[in-house]
Amino acid sequence: MKLPVYLYGCPVLRETAKDLRPGENPELKQLVEDMFATMYVSEGVGLAAPQIGRSERLVVIDADPVGETFPECKGRKLVLINPEVEVLDGDPVSRLEGCLSLPGISEEVKRVEHIRLHWLDEDFKPHEEEISGFLARIVQHEVDHLYGTVFTDHLSPLRKQFVRGKLHNIMTGKTACDYPARYAPSSKSRRR
Repeated sequence: MKLPVYLYGCPVLRETAKDLRPGENPELKQLVEDMFATMYVSEGVGLAAPQIGRSERLVVIDADPVGETFPECKGRKLVLINPEVEVLDGDPVSRLEGCLSLPGISEEVKRVEHIRLHWLDEDFKPHEEEISGFLARIVQHEVDHLYGTVFTDHLSPLRKQFVRGKLHNIMTGKTACDYPARYAPSSKSRRR
């Protein structure tokens, strides 16, 4: 089932998500399927549970669509439960980022591109992997959502001023998107 993506201004996007525990969520496998379906219809490569209105530490990623440009993404499909990111080394690299919860905004964001990721899969089995390149950026972007952070929070004060009007338009329901969306409670609803 395709779910609406919660847009900038929805309070759940600013919450710190709660850990998932085995047995607490009997519909977990269906939720994961629904998140992938939502991500695909929205043409994203990652989606965090807060982006569908659930304050839970769950992320889905399918980086394969950018695999031609970024070989480290080829064939990479992940379900991350309670992920933790450890920055390893390297200078931050500036690359363009966008977000399904911030339609119409793309900005250069500096991030390190060498991390160690710890997570549980959908069977709650632990995993650890060193990840580099653009895949590390995707993981960091999605894990940020679990801490109530969106990519525009990483912008310089000057760049934040440039996107302020666009953020306001999203919050007030004046920005349309091509996928089912849920606008902030105070905005005029423009759901599709």
